[in-house]
Amino acid sequence: MNKELYIKIAEAIIFTSDKPVSIRSLTNRLPETTDISFIIDFLLNKYKEGGFLLERIGDTLAFRSSSEIAKYLTVEKTIHKKLSKAALEILAIIAYHQPITRAEIEDMRGVSVSQGSLDVLFEFNWVEPRGYKAVPGRPSTWRTTRDFLDHFGLESIKDLPGISELKASGLLSRNIGPSVLSRDNITDL
Repeated sequence: MNKELYIKIAEAIIFTSDKPVSIRSLTNRLPETTDISFIIDFLLNKYKEGGFLLERIGDTLAFRSSSEIAKYLTVEKTIHKKLSKAALEILAIIAYHQPITRAEIEDMRGVSVSQGSLDVLFEFNWVEPRGYKAVPGRPSTWRTTRDFLDHFGLESIKDLPGISELKASGLLSRNIGPSVLSRDNITDL
């Protein structure tokens, strides 16, 4: 084999590795007669000015993006998280009965509202505090946000499906009554 082939092999090994490649590992994968110092120097020189660079990190080699183009390589990624059943119930209650207090949510669900469920909805920016209810103790109320509308493809909160639509789609059991999900008295955002 010749030097050009060894250079290509070394280049491919480093390029396809998901972590820095040790010089020892590179040496072990090439024939014994290979001048590893020459190959490393050649590759370091070849990739010193470009979109990506070959860097020597201690006794390892790795390809890295050039720092001058790093800002163009930022990738935003959507991470899908599943909501718990409790968080989905709370979101539905808030959506259909907003503005609503925590105590009213608990009364409708028949169980207490964990702070974690509300925190998750708040972190997604799907619910927000709406103000205070004009009753003794002035409890805070919750409502959905514009991000909620955007995420669920709604133009307005009034576009939420009604009970008959939910039952027809199979998303709601037939025995749910109108008191749980009602669009009466919904105020738009």
